[in-house]
Formats: sequence, C-alpha cells, structure tokens
Amino acid sequence: MTTTTTTTTTTTSAGSSATTRGAESPWHVERGALRLKPGKDVAVRRRHPWVFSGAVAKVEGDPQSGDVVVVLDARGELLGRACYSPQSQIRARLLAWGNEPLDDARIAARVDAAVALRERLVLSQTPGDETTSARLLFAEGDGLPGFVADLYDDTLVLQCQSAGAERLRDVLVDALVERVKPARVYERSDADIRALEGLPSRKGLLRGAPLPDDHRVTMHEHGMRFTVDVDAGHKTGFYLDQRDSRRRLRGVVADKKVLNCFCYTGGFSIAALKGGARHVTSVDTSQAALQLGQHNALDNGFADERHDWLRGDCFDVLRGLHEDGERYDVVVLDPPKFAPSARHLDKAARGYKDLMIRGLRLLPPGGLLLSFSCSGAVDRAFFRTLAAQASLEAGRPARVLAELGHAACHPVPLAFPEGEYLKGLMLVAE
Repeated sequence: MTTTTTTTTTTTSAGSSATTRGAESPWHVERGALRLKPGKDVAVRRRHPWVFSGAVAKVEGDPQSGDVVVVLDARGELLGRACYSPQSQIRARLLAWGNEPLDDARIAARVDAAVALRERLVLSQTPGDETTSARLLFAEGDGLPGFVADLYDDTLVLQCQSAGAERLRDVLVDALVERVKPARVYERSDADIRALEGLPSRKGLLRGAPLPDDHRVTMHEHGMRFTVDVDAGHKTGFYLDQRDSRRRLRGVVADKKVLNCFCYTGGFSIAALKGGARHVTSVDTSQAALQLGQHNALDNGFADERHDWLRGDCFDVLRGLHEDGERYDVVVLDPPKFAPSARHLDKAARGYKDLMIRGLRLLPPGGLLLSFSCSGAVDRAFFRTLAAQASLEAGRPARVLAELGHAACHPVPLAFPEGEYLKGLMLVAE
C-alpha cells in the first residue's frame, strides 16, 4: 500500500499574502509565528527543541498542522524555526535555531550526517560480528523531531510521530533513499502518539520492492540473525535500542541458567544462548512473538533442549517460579512502557518495583538482575530509587554493577534529556 499526504489549503502567514500549499509551495515557507510569554524562552535558548502550549502567548498568522513557523521571544527576537502542531501540547518542534535557514539541502545534510555516524559506530560487515541493523534517524537526536528510521539489512522502516515529521516525510525519504539505497521503504506510522498530533494511523509500502508475503525480513546484530516482522511487530519490528545491553549480557552468561521476561521475539534470549548460557527460559504474553523467538533460536543453530518458550503474564510467572523454589543465575526484566506520561508515574513505579522484587527473589548469591524501564517519565535517579526499595522489600541486598541504556544509534542531545527514555541497571545479588 503506497500512501501520499499532499494537501492543498489556503492560509495567510504573518505579514504575507495568501499562499497555496502543495507541490507549488515548498514545505519550508514560513506560515506564521509563535510569540512566547515572557521568561518562556529560556529552554529554547538552551536548544531544547520543544515549545509547549503553555509557553505560547500568541499565534500570529494562520499556520496549519505541520507548517513552518518562526519562534519569537516576548520582545520579538527570533529564536528559531519550528513545525507547528495545533492539537498537541507540544505546540512546536524546532528544526533550526537563530537565523539558520531551512531547505531540502539542509535536511539532506542532516540525514547524511546521521547515517555516517551509524556507519562509523554501529554498522559492520566483520565476519562473525556482522551488524546490518541500526536506527539511522532518531528524531530529536538527529535534529529531525518526530521522525524515526530503522534499517533492517536492505529494508528501511520509518515512523512519522509528529505533524512536522508528517510534512517532511517525502523530503526525508528522498534523502534516505539517495544515501542508503534500500531495496524498500516501509512505513509504520501507526503509533498511538499520532493521535495526540491529530494524525491518522498509517502503514504500508512507500518505495521499492514489496515485502515477502509474511512481512518478515532478516537482519544481523553482532553476528546473530533475527527475523523481524516489520508490518505487525512492536515499534518498527524490533528493539534496536537494547543492542548494547544484549551484547553485555552475552559476556556474563556462560554456563548460566537464564530467565528472560517480556522476551518479545527473543533478543536477549538469543544473546544469552550466543554467550554460552546453559539454558534459557523466555516468557511473554504473545504467542506470535514466542513463535518468532523460537524460530530465531533455531535459525541461530541453538537446539531445542537449551531453550523453553513460555506464554504467560510475567508478574504471575515470576511469582509462580518463586513459589516453586526455582532459581536462575541471571534474570532479565524488559517490560513495555508502564508510564506513557507523568500522570501514570505512581502506578508505573509500583509495577517496576514489584517486578524487581520478584526477580531478585529468584537469584542465588552472585546472581545477576538486568532490569529496565522504557518510560520517559521515569528518570534514572527514580529508577535507581525503585531498585533500592525493591532490594529492601525482597530482603535481598544488591549492588549496582552497571547502568544500562540505549545503543549508540540512539544519540541524546545534552539539551534534551527527555530523549533518554531507556534506562536500566545490572545488579548483583548478595
């Protein structure tokens, strides 16, 4: 399914006459201005890319969803240029600061720089350590707010998560195709966050050859083979952000018994088997994910007797394993997002702490717990506090061996700490 988003609307930008949107009018033509309230310009001056609705004193002109607007302080000084999103609490996302201009060439240059960084730090054809998968574009992390592009071997999968990304989609795809030359480009703009931007869900083939009938492609990560369902899988099909943590796990599991909860299609499970784990038990609620995980294990040459795939609620499974007296040398807890926003924080905190209590109780002295949160509302300090509380309530003293996070293909601007959504801890039980 190929989709297009060209629209024709007539509006008036601040200080200009009516202009027609569409093919005749470049996306970067300014359609209006956002004037901020006094004192609300500090974050933008520090290069934070978001302007919240509460910071806006006045909208000048008649910008529509996705239009480029100039951002002004209360005195009228130019702070930068942004894409406007009238339905979102994040009213604008900055693409440029100061008087930096915007055009297709500058966007293409950002794409080139982002891809070059991944080629230098992540992608590799080294025998035994092949890596043909990476997040090529990480939204604000690459100066392209709301736009994500993941590479799985010769397949690019993208998401437009904001009104501005929606407007820039074709420009970005053109730049990616020119730089990467993939066999196909597939869109997964079906995340719930689009509703907050007033955007409909959309997915399908954008460019190139059709996907296989099962919508699956195969890619490599540090010598491991993974089959990815790019049409129905989580996110764009796989959790590329956990690459570094999977590699770290490989180094500590030789001849160990491992439990992987919320295993999805077996990323940590395959890494543990590759690292020489004696046996791996993988748990998830999705039968389809478990079946694909088992396929991945067999595809990497691991015999059935070394791994079990168990369907069930991980909270219940952890409780049952403890009651049955089971013990594991290593426990991995990588749950889905418990706190989509700050208002869910209390409930999320209980969930993360409960998981860590149950995980710690399954460990012998010297056992390892790898526990994660992908909730942006849960910062590192708070997650560490939850771990300390879990250790006390479980009656299992533990020490921090390492702080974990997303891989190098997910760069985080220093001025945008919200970009560091994934955090984790490697604990050793006493």
